[in-house]
Amino acid sequence: MESETLTKYKSAGDIIHKVVQKLIPLCVDGAKILDICVAGDKAIDDELAGVYSKAVKGVKVSKGVAFPTCISVNNCVAHFSPLASDPVTSAATISNGDVVKIQLGAQIDGYASISAETLIVGATAETPAEGKKADAVKAAWTAAEAAMRLIKAGEKNYTVTDTVGKVVSEFDTFAVEGMLSCQQLQNSIEGKKRIILNPSPEQRRSNEVCTFTEGEVYGMDILVSSGGEGKTRSEDARVTIYLPQVEVTYQLKMKNSRTIFSEIKRKASSFPFNLRILEDEKRARMGISEAVQHGLLRPLEVVYTPADTFVAGFHFTIALLAGGPALLTHPPVWYSADKLKTEKEVKDEAMKELLTRKLRENNKKKNRKAASADEEKAEDAEKEEE
Repeated sequence: MESETLTKYKSAGDIIHKVVQKLIPLCVDGAKILDICVAGDKAIDDELAGVYSKAVKGVKVSKGVAFPTCISVNNCVAHFSPLASDPVTSAATISNGDVVKIQLGAQIDGYASISAETLIVGATAETPAEGKKADAVKAAWTAAEAAMRLIKAGEKNYTVTDTVGKVVSEFDTFAVEGMLSCQQLQNSIEGKKRIILNPSPEQRRSNEVCTFTEGEVYGMDILVSSGGEGKTRSEDARVTIYLPQVEVTYQLKMKNSRTIFSEIKRKASSFPFNLRILEDEKRARMGISEAVQHGLLRPLEVVYTPADTFVAGFHFTIALLAGGPALLTHPPVWYSADKLKTEKEVKDEAMKELLTRKLRENNKKKNRKAASADEEKAEDAEKEEE
């Protein structure tokens, strides 16, 4: 991977880290979810304005939101980012004890870093969260730590799938069924290589086995439910986020649809967007329907696990470099084990050993080993000559 490309990924990751640090203090009892989502997207744009502001070789570097800010609470799995025009969802607030998932992303020159983490409102080291909530959050972060050590050149996607399943089972929790994580490319967060969580037999058959290769980038989404076997269902929440499907071609028939689609391409390029970015929301919904119908846009559905469950999530963006995996996003801001009171922990010895491994090899050690090997070869050669 070229150093310039890596720098863009890391710069986007740094920006997301700064924005998350601003959003976590907003997640308090009584806070409106809409306000936090709007603040997150604005903060991403504000931070991006300060980087890569000069044209390179006469070409302006593209920048923008790579994933709209989503605040998904308790049993809501993901993609909750309401509109001011929706009287029900726009009034949604956060309460003490809620399990809150923050997800957002930024892109520079089409290289996207996306991150997500979970917090429990009101939980502190002095008054830690307990029960299913604590189990789910700790299980999700432990599974994320295991996954990031396995997304490396030469490893296979189903090794990650199966390991995540084993880790979360130790906490009596479940990976959310069928959740996909994808290889990332420039201007695309959904490459061909994919990692699936808790697949059904049919999903396992249809999701191809693949091998990770040096130079690739992945966005890994770990979502863990406290119950319900990780199964999801749709509810009444309206879709507000859509993902352009760049590989699909279709000539839109309606003038309004073409106008709206042009606005989407101009403002979001190939990345997910919230309807809030469009000038006329009502007109946009009418125009979007034709694009969705013919596969130009894919709705990112808001789904839920059963009502008495809690979902915790962590998302990280990771690059497969010569020395091993390298995080492009940052570790979670809120998470620390002392905020969670749970007796559950990983007991499997193989999993425990995996979690103690360093993410990347120590280059000095590696160089010393290489030097020692070279010395041994030289000594052997000398003996043969004698």
